[in-house]
Amino acid sequence: MRPLRTVAGAERIVVVGAGLAGLSAALHLRGNGREVTVLERDRAVGGRVGTHAGPGYEIDNGATVLTMPELISDALAAVGADFTSVDPPLRIHPMTPAYHARFADGSSLDVYSDPDRMVAEVTRVCGPDEARRYLRLRRWLADIFDAEFARFMDANFDSPLDLVGSADAARDLLRLVRLGGFGRLGARVNRKVSDPRLRRIFTFQALYAGVAPARALAVYAAIAHMDTSLGVFSVDGGMRSVARALADALVTAGGTVRLGAEVADLEFEGRRVVAVRTVDGDRHPCDAVVLTPDLPVVDALLPRPRRRPTVASPSAVVLHGTVPTSVTAGWAAGHHHTIDFGSAWEDTFAEITARRGRGRLMRDPSLLITRPALSDPGLLLTRDGVEHEPLSVLAPCPNLDSAPFDWQELACPYSAELCSVLERRGYGGITAGFRIDRVDTPRTWFDRGMIAGSPFGGAHLFRQTGPFRRRNLDPRYPNVVLAGSGTVPGVGVPTVLLSGRLAAERLGVTRPRRTVGGADPGLN
Repeated sequence: MRPLRTVAGAERIVVVGAGLAGLSAALHLRGNGREVTVLERDRAVGGRVGTHAGPGYEIDNGATVLTMPELISDALAAVGADFTSVDPPLRIHPMTPAYHARFADGSSLDVYSDPDRMVAEVTRVCGPDEARRYLRLRRWLADIFDAEFARFMDANFDSPLDLVGSADAARDLLRLVRLGGFGRLGARVNRKVSDPRLRRIFTFQALYAGVAPARALAVYAAIAHMDTSLGVFSVDGGMRSVARALADALVTAGGTVRLGAEVADLEFEGRRVVAVRTVDGDRHPCDAVVLTPDLPVVDALLPRPRRRPTVASPSAVVLHGTVPTSVTAGWAAGHHHTIDFGSAWEDTFAEITARRGRGRLMRDPSLLITRPALSDPGLLLTRDGVEHEPLSVLAPCPNLDSAPFDWQELACPYSAELCSVLERRGYGGITAGFRIDRVDTPRTWFDRGMIAGSPFGGAHLFRQTGPFRRRNLDPRYPNVVLAGSGTVPGVGVPTVLLSGRLAAERLGVTRPRRTVGGADPGLN
């Protein structure tokens, strides 16, 4: 097997972007003794794990679902830190249930990571026969995850041939084939369980990969395994606390984080980067650079444009604001995360994943409602003597390539439409009580440099998956390494943390890897 291509002799490294990928890469590099400077254009760390500061409150305006927190522990451990040593301490708690799911027929189901509790819940809602089928599905999800994690997710590739470049790799690839990993996710799940409600719960995660369940590769059952078996976690102070903790650990260990430092260009000598310049005129010499922004921003910094286009995932509209707790007290959905499914399913995905201008808004939307104060009461606020809680509502929608809507005109009426839908579904008082302070749309994401206005990055089509995804080391630029959702292994909090570690490995960092998927000793 050929040795993996790496960058030799890189002691001074500039990381562009202080999102989770950049901070993960920086910690692994700093733990290996490298001189690391992180440049972040915003005034706060976090990237996609960002923050909306409303009047009297803060709320995450990026990822809200945390799985596999042991990957955060790994990044902190690279510099000898842990959850308790950062300032302020990072407090992470398992959520029980992970999700509350509501369906158009009026039924609901709680999703538990514990198999016994989930069996009891499935028995209650779907009957004992379906509970037995659920256990069969759960075993298959775990087998898919175990077969692919170390070899295909937490791994660098120089070529698709690396999939069979060793006896171990060939064995794991054959195992995935036998498990049906290269079939279609929707079809495989449908064979395991028959209740349409369970089918939705174990396939909606395909949206994270940017593909409809009917078209997604079954290897993305690994995401459902993370979501429904390994556990979903809440973070005191919100997901933004994770980025702040990683940045604190890096600075404490001697790394540098510069905020408000937007990169203007890269200085090349031949094909190698020798310095990074910011818009305010600062020059940062380096032996290598790690680029974590979205691919349009990355490609604008590199001398030669990439010819192969990237197909983007669907996008999302997200409403952020507050609502009186006297209103939410009457809601049946009293959970941190509620997935409110419409009656349409296949049609919904067809609408938001259509190509070349044929995309449509969901006629019968499935929505994610996030109420973080239910896990962290410290987020409650009082306004004019009335207690309020922060609230976010996420509606998947087409990206700007799929549907080039004028979101400046559409944002307000579509927000009102979503509130009307929720009012009809039992969220009484939301139309009048939800004070919407911010609406993120595909235009928001596009203005931040995200491909086609999608916060989910490149869709995980077969030709954009694993070794076929944008490589994190481009042979045209021998000391430029990529990290983040645009490169391997892909989109999501666990995967971008992994991408940071993989980028560090491209720069010669090696370290033992712990077993993933179990309880973390640092959890509260």
